[in-house]
Amino acid sequence: MTFEQLRTFLWVARLGGFRKASERLHLSQPAVSTRIANLEAELQAKLFERGPGDLILTKKGQQLLSYAEQMLFVEEEIKQRVGNPSETEGLFRIGASETIAQAWLPAFIQAFSTEFPRVNVDLTVDISGNLRSGVLDRRLDLVFLMGPVSEFSVKNVALPRFDLHWYKAAHLHDVELPDIPIISYSSQTRPYRELTSELARRYGPKSRVFSSASLSASLKMIAAGIAVGPYPRVLAAPHLAAHEVVEFDPGFVPSPLEFTASYLAEPRSFLVERSAEISRSVAEDWHREHPT
Repeated sequence: MTFEQLRTFLWVARLGGFRKASERLHLSQPAVSTRIANLEAELQAKLFERGPGDLILTKKGQQLLSYAEQMLFVEEEIKQRVGNPSETEGLFRIGASETIAQAWLPAFIQAFSTEFPRVNVDLTVDISGNLRSGVLDRRLDLVFLMGPVSEFSVKNVALPRFDLHWYKAAHLHDVELPDIPIISYSSQTRPYRELTSELARRYGPKSRVFSSASLSASLKMIAAGIAVGPYPRVLAAPHLAAHEVVEFDPGFVPSPLEFTASYLAEPRSFLVERSAEISRSVAEDWHREHPT
C-alpha cells in the first residue's frame, strides 16, 4: 500500500468518480482505476459500489477513508514542519470577493508565494454566493468571502471587517435617498438584502435600489452622478483621490461587511490550513495600516 494509492482513493471517494479524481490529481483515468484496483487487491476488499450516478463507498471503503485522511494529513504535516515548505508543489485554487481583491489580496499572494514558491495559484474573483458554491463543490481550496459559510463541513476563519461609507458624485449637492437611485452589491448578497430592508422601513416604496456584481462599475456610476451607495473606503479610494466622489451622511450606515477565510474541514490539508493562517495575519496587518 502506498501514499499515492491512498491519495487516489481519497479523491475518488470525495469526488464520487474516477474521472473527477483524475482531473483533480492530473492523472489519466486508467491510471486512477489501476491504483484503486491494486489497492483493493492488496486489501482483499471491495472499496466502491457503483450507484445511480457516482461511486458509493462500501462499508470497508468508509473505514479506509477515515484512516486515509489521517495518514495523508500527517504525511503533509511532516513535509511542512520537518521538511522544507518551499519544496511543496501543486496547484492551489483561491477564490476572493472583489472587496478583498482590491484590499489585501495582493499582499496575501506575495506572502503565500514566499512561503510556497513552487505552488501555482489559480485565482477566481467572484461574488460570495458563487465562491461558497465553489468551495462546497471542491472547485476551490480556500475562499475569502462574506461569511461565514453555514455548513458543518466548512471551517471559517474570521477576518477583519470592512466598515461602509456612503458616497455620492462630487458635483452633487444635497442628496435625499428617496430622490436618487441607490446602488449596492449583487441582489444575491446579504448587504443588498439588509440595505433594501432598511430603506423600505425608512422610506417605504419610494426608494429605488440598483444591484451590481461589479463593484468597480458601481463606483463609476456613483462618480457619474447616476446613483449613490455605501461601500468600503478601499473601493472608493481612487475616486476620492481624483475628487470624483465624496462621502456623505444620509442618516444611517449599513452594518459592516464580515469576511471569513473558508475551506472544507475534511480532508484536512496543511497547505490550506496554513494559507488561512497567513490570510488572517496579512488581513490584520493591512487593516492596521489602512484604518477605516
